Amino acid sequence: MPKVLAVLGVGPGLGLSIARRFGGEGFTTALVSRTDARHADYRASLAGINALTYTADVTDEAQLRDVLVRITADAGQIDTVYFGPADATAGPGITPLTEAAAGTLRASFDSLVLPAARLVGTVLPVMLERGSGSLLFAGGLSGKYPMPMLGSLAPASAALRMYVLTLHAALREKGVHAGLLTIGGLVERGDIHRVFTAQDHGFPVGTLDPDDIADRAWSLYTERDAEAEFTAMAAV
Repeated sequence: MPKVLAVLGVGPGLGLSIARRFGGEGFTTALVSRTDARHADYRASLAGINALTYTADVTDEAQLRDVLVRITADAGQIDTVYFGPADATAGPGITPLTEAAAGTLRASFDSLVLPAARLVGTVLPVMLERGSGSLLFAGGLSGKYPMPMLGSLAPASAALRMYVLTLHAALREKGVHAGLLTIGGLVERGDIHRVFTAQDHGFPVGTLDPDDIADRAWSLYTERDAEAEFTAMAAV
């Protein structure tokens, strides 16, 4: 029976490229997004891959649990989860760190770190019982290097990074893998790329090819490494 990849927070950029990369290796891919407006296009672009689509807000705990149950019923036990719904266009947005009150920082944690923790709490017990599985997350380069232009997002990004890296260390002897894609730049074809290129944000950001990142995501999965870093920034 084919292994199952759940792509939670799929978009036309990285999420779709990861589905294509893993699907090319024989995985059944389950794509989850907030609306079904682009689902037909996603399935068409994954010709030759068994691609299922679902509608859910994966930052909502009840909807997350429900969609994972549906995926398991339709395709079988989930081997790998890619979680990438959080972005700079969602949640509280960016506030300069020198102006960010405690509530603003908490809102960033609520939108970045808590959904990841809820996912882990939902899928990890089954993976541990089975003794296999992989948890892949997308994070930002501001979680590793000081980047003042990302302001209030940076502390939450750092917390997400350390959460995943600590999970990796805690799980590596238990057959379950946790890994992080640390991304510094705009991922081409993605929604964030579209938003940023349509507006003047006052600082230059380079672009990254989502297919290249997806190739590294596959290597992260097969080699069971903790982190892969990508940067198109001039300096960090």
